[in-house]
Amino acid sequence: MIALKLDDLFTPIRNFRKVGDGNPEITSIENDARAVQVGSLFICIKGYTVDGHDLAEEAVKKGAVAVVADHLLSLTVPVVLVPDCHRVMALLANIYYKSPTSAFKLVGVTGTNGKTSIAEMTEQIMEKLGAKTGLIGTRCIKINQQAEEAKMTTPESLTLQKHFANMREAQVECAIMEVSSHALELGRVHGCDFDIAVFTNLTSDHLDFHGTMDNYKLAKSLLFSQLGTNPDKLAILNADEEDFELMKMVTQAQIVTYGLQAVADFFATDVQQSIKGTTFTLHTSTGCYPVQSNLIGTFNVYNLLAVIAICVNMELDIQQVIAAIAELETVSGRFEIIDEGQDFLVIVDYSHTPDSLEKALLTIKEFASKRIFTVIGCGGERDRMKRPIMAQVACELSDVAIFTMDNPRAESQDVIFQDMEDGVRGYDYQVIADRREAIEYAVRDARCGDIILIAGKGHEKYQIIGKEKLCFDDCVVARAAIKAR
Repeated sequence: MIALKLDDLFTPIRNFRKVGDGNPEITSIENDARAVQVGSLFICIKGYTVDGHDLAEEAVKKGAVAVVADHLLSLTVPVVLVPDCHRVMALLANIYYKSPTSAFKLVGVTGTNGKTSIAEMTEQIMEKLGAKTGLIGTRCIKINQQAEEAKMTTPESLTLQKHFANMREAQVECAIMEVSSHALELGRVHGCDFDIAVFTNLTSDHLDFHGTMDNYKLAKSLLFSQLGTNPDKLAILNADEEDFELMKMVTQAQIVTYGLQAVADFFATDVQQSIKGTTFTLHTSTGCYPVQSNLIGTFNVYNLLAVIAICVNMELDIQQVIAAIAELETVSGRFEIIDEGQDFLVIVDYSHTPDSLEKALLTIKEFASKRIFTVIGCGGERDRMKRPIMAQVACELSDVAIFTMDNPRAESQDVIFQDMEDGVRGYDYQVIADRREAIEYAVRDARCGDIILIAGKGHEKYQIIGKEKLCFDDCVVARAAIKAR
C-alpha cells in the first residue's frame, strides 16, 4: 500500500488552492465513488452521464479524507480546488505511483486502424523472444502471462498508472499500448514516459467527439509532441500516409519510417498474397530479408513493417523477429478466418471505418473468384458522417451487401439505417436488422467459392442495444450458422 500525505502529493502541482484544514494521509486515489475506501483521495470527474462533484459527499461518507474539485464544495474534509480535474488527475496519478513508466521501455501506437494488431503482435514477438512484457489495448490488459479484459482502448490516467505500477512490480521490460485520440485529447497519457511512438494512418473516425478532421489529426499528433527533446526517443511513422509530414513536423524525436515505398527505412517489395498468407521482401539498412506470414492483406504488410521497425529499434535480432512473425496467428477479430470445413470462406473483421472496410474488401477481391457478401452495421451514438460512406463501400465492393445492427446503443436503429441508405441510392442491398439473422442468411445463401465478410465488431463479445449489454460474438454466431447448414 502506498501512503502519502496530501500536501506532499500536491507539492509538484503549481496551480491549486486547498480549502479546509488538515493534511491527511492518502492511501489510494479514486475517481469512482464506488471504489472509495478509508484513506482515499476522491477526484471529481465530469463524465458523460455522471458528474463526480455530485458524488463527493457520498465519497466522504465512505471514507475519503480529501477531495479534488473544480469548484468549491461544502464538505467536512479538505477540498483541493484545481482548474482541470482531468489534467490534474493524470499528474497526481504519476506522482502517487512514482513515475512507473520510467522503469521500463514504453511503446505507444496511434492511428485510425492497425493499433491493436501492431500492439498485440509486437508484444507476442517480444514475449516469444524472452522479454517480460506488458500490453494495454482494446482487447485486453496483460502483464507477462496474466491478462484481463479491457474496458476501453486507453484507460483513464489513474487506472493506467496503476497498471504501469503493477508492471514495474512484475519487472516488465517493455510495455506496448494503444493510444486513442480520445485519450490524447483528454490527457489520459500525461505523465507516460514514451520511448517509441508509432503512427499507422489517419482516416475519418470519431468526428462525433473531435468535430473536424483537423481536430482529430491534432489529437493524434499529441503523442509525438509528448516524446519531448530526449535524443533517445523515437517516432516510427508510416511514410506512405498523407499525414506523415504533420507527425514529422510536431516531434523533436528521431524518426524511423516504414512503408511500401523505397524512401522508407523499412520497406517491402515483391508482396505476394493468397488465402493462406503473405510473403514479401523486407528492405532495411542492414540488408534484405524474406518474410513469410500467415496474415492476409496489404494492410497487414504495413502492420508487420511497423512491428519489425519497433522490434529492431528495441535491439531485437532481426532474423529472430522474422522467424517469430512466421509463427504469428491472426489477432482475434482482425481478418479472422472462420473454418468449419465449409466450401466457402467466412471472415470476421473489426473494420468499422470506411477506410478499414475498403481495405478489407479490396484484399478479399484480390483472391475472390465468386461472390462477395458483406454483413455490416454502424454503431449508434457515434460518428454519423461515416455511415453513408461505409454503406457505399460495402455496396460498391460486394456482390451482396447486407445492412444490419451493430451496437445501436440508445439511438434508433431506423435512424442508423436511414443514414446508411442515404449513401447507396440506386444500389442493391438488403436490410436484416437482427445481426444473428443477417449472418445466418449470408451463410445459408453462400455457395461454393463465395466469400462472406462479417464486418464492424471483430473481437467484441457483446452487443449494446439500449442500455443492455448482451452476449454476442460474430465468430461464435458464424460457426454455429455454418454447422447448422
